[in-house]
Amino acid sequence: MEEPIHRLVLWNIDLTLVDVGRVTRAAYADAFAAVTGRPLVRLPQTAGRTESEMFFDALALNEADSSAPVEEVLGEFSRELASAFRARRSLLTEQGRLLPGALAAVAEVGGLPGVVQTLLTGAIKPNAIEKLQAFALDRFFDTEIGGYGSEVFPKGALLLNARGRAAEKYGVEFAAEATVYIADSARDVAAAQIGGAWSVAVASGRSSAAELRDAGADVVLADLADTASVVRAVEWLTAAAATG
Repeated sequence: MEEPIHRLVLWNIDLTLVDVGRVTRAAYADAFAAVTGRPLVRLPQTAGRTESEMFFDALALNEADSSAPVEEVLGEFSRELASAFRARRSLLTEQGRLLPGALAAVAEVGGLPGVVQTLLTGAIKPNAIEKLQAFALDRFFDTEIGGYGSEVFPKGALLLNARGRAAEKYGVEFAAEATVYIADSARDVAAAQIGGAWSVAVASGRSSAAELRDAGADVVLADLADTASVVRAVEWLTAAAATG
């Protein structure tokens, strides 16, 4: 008999599973210029942040503050960004790459008893799905319940929202000890703490292993190349939930 779902594993995408920064930056610049009429000269900090957070920082950094209502200008930017990214779909595998061990890691974690996997990413939802599809990762995730940069919330709040959607869909209350966030930045570690989840931090992004440990990550890995280590981390962190 198949074990009922009781564990929720959320994954960051950029610099955790894939590196498509070149394509993302080009699409971002196009969308920013289309919405503001100004070139994107100065880039905001990106690690562990959502598209909405980055956009408003970019407005200030590039002296392109808009007088339009916040919801209106952000909505327009999100539409332009999705369009610009979709137009570069074929470049994702040409100019980007799947990070070492990513495919095996999501496949093996997704195969653990009682696990459902979703996303917690700063990317807007259409672009997140484009990235997964480009590298044949989409089949491992329930993208309906994830947290995305399309929402005007920081990642800690997005994690809480995703847990709520997962609980509603699967009829299970995913406790903190049954929830794991796998990501690559110190800000992601903080998001896990705020949202009530274990954190598996991967030093494949801009945060070093030491920085991730200092941020309070529960497990720190150099990368996803050692599939067994990724699986062990998830099983160890959620052991109490599995037996309880």
